[in-house]
Amino acid sequence: MQIHNVRRLHKRKKEKNVGRGGIRGTYSGRGIKGQKAHGSHGIRPELRDIIKKIHKRRGYKFTPVSEKPAVVSLSAIDREFFDGATVSPKTLFEKKLVSRRGNKMPRVKVLATGDIERKVSVSGCIVSRSAREKILKAGGSVA
Repeated sequence: MQIHNVRRLHKRKKEKNVGRGGIRGTYSGRGIKGQKAHGSHGIRPELRDIIKKIHKRRGYKFTPVSEKPAVVSLSAIDREFFDGATVSPKTLFEKKLVSRRGNKMPRVKVLATGDIERKVSVSGCIVSRSAREKILKAGGSVA
């Protein structure tokens, strides 16, 4: 016996190419119709669905990290406080001119809306330039 006379006992089994037409027919093991039966599977990634659900905001808006201060007018301070009183976020909260944000005391800004005639000392608050002038003109102080 020579090498060219050697034969297999069993024929070589051929691998099936799945998903390429041919031996599996036109549907190639995908069934008939439906979302997964078509060319590119048609399934969207999960992340794309999440992105699609978020609505589109028009325009650019910068949202600052710091919170905006609570605003108090000079006329409200003039109405609630007496001569020689100290105006601070704590005293403004006690007089119910500002309210807490969560459990925190807010930053307070005094604006020059209205006039002031009482001598008050403002401390621990942000004061606008024109409000500072009016307080100092009335004989008060700003720290």
